[in-house]
Amino acid sequence: MSNQKVTPILALSFALSLLAIVLVAGSASSAEAQSSRPRRVKPAPSPTPDSLLGPEPKPSPVANNNAPLLDVKPTRPVGNAPVSTNTDTTHAFQLFQQKQYAAAAKEAKEITGNDPGNAEAWKLAGFSEFYLKQYNEAAEDLQKALDLQRRTEQEDPHTVDALAQSYTLAEKFDRALPLLVLITTRKDGAPDPQFIYYRGLAEYKTGKIDDAEKTFNAAAKANPKDAASLLYLGQIALAKKDLDAAISALNRATANDPKLASAWWLLTSSYLRRATSTNDETKANADYLGAVRTGEALTRLRSDEEAVGLYARALIGAQQYARAATALEKVSTDNASGITLYLLGLSYSRANNFPKAITALERSLAKTPNDVNSYRELGYDYEKTKQYAKAFATYDKALKVAPDDADFKEALERVRPFAKS
Repeated sequence: MSNQKVTPILALSFALSLLAIVLVAGSASSAEAQSSRPRRVKPAPSPTPDSLLGPEPKPSPVANNNAPLLDVKPTRPVGNAPVSTNTDTTHAFQLFQQKQYAAAAKEAKEITGNDPGNAEAWKLAGFSEFYLKQYNEAAEDLQKALDLQRRTEQEDPHTVDALAQSYTLAEKFDRALPLLVLITTRKDGAPDPQFIYYRGLAEYKTGKIDDAEKTFNAAAKANPKDAASLLYLGQIALAKKDLDAAISALNRATANDPKLASAWWLLTSSYLRRATSTNDETKANADYLGAVRTGEALTRLRSDEEAVGLYARALIGAQQYARAATALEKVSTDNASGITLYLLGLSYSRANNFPKAITALERSLAKTPNDVNSYRELGYDYEKTKQYAKAFATYDKALKVAPDDADFKEALERVRPFAKS
């Protein structure tokens, strides 16, 4: 299983929803008496989509290299073997002990070719393939070993454990789950926390979210430093819009594993969502600062456009516009997205650097010509710099995109007399 980090990309509508709230902060001072002065107006709110979560985090489970994989023994097979062939796994086992896993797997498979009923040879082949990280092959051979064991009522728990791990690491979660339930409900002592996590992962991946939540909680209780389980608990809470629980779980995850970029991403997103969902300015400001802190940690691990854009949203929410612009400049290349350029333009506009704001917003509209928020901010900046003809043209184009927008209609009429002079 690849060690992919959670790099969810926030949807455009979320960015606009968040920034719509930020826009309100500057409206009071700019909408004063004279009708000729530009006004920042609040865009129509758009809902925060569930796609905030982005791609699911996929922490790679770490194989338990202790008990489950130690019970490989040289033995004769279960059942009758052909008299003329070698079915003794002693030499293959010696190769396995010497960590010559490829040679051990090859020899064990040769034995199974002569004697398909040799459970121990299938098992040894599977264990060797597991150490070679050939999880699909390991699962196939260990399943054959387990099937043979069960026929003779000699089921080996170590084979079950190794098979469950192989299915999990091969991302065959539907096959892994029944085995993991068996492993984690044995009556011979507390289960290994790693297998509890595997079970939660398999439940999550097969759509059993409520079961997964219970299991991940059990995994985190059994191993309080289990960052992966806490990461999934944070994501589940986010999906349920329980932002307090998400922030709590993700703070624990990042404390346990400061290099878990996907947890920093989701934590920053959670703070931003909570900031925009409250009418309490003090709480909102605290959450924006929390998002700045976690976003900064994220960008120390990831410097790509999406991560920097999320960090910039936090800085904008905290009204740290100059810092936001500085961060965004680093990723505002020719290939930058329209939303990144809009964020850059917004940051410069709020910092009263209108020439740079205009340049960024013009680039944004070249990429996303139907973005009403870019039109809104660009029209404002043109008015502030007394470029009324350009402001008029901008609002006119905006009305073609959003013909029912009352603010654009009012702005067009406001600048019309000045555009003609």
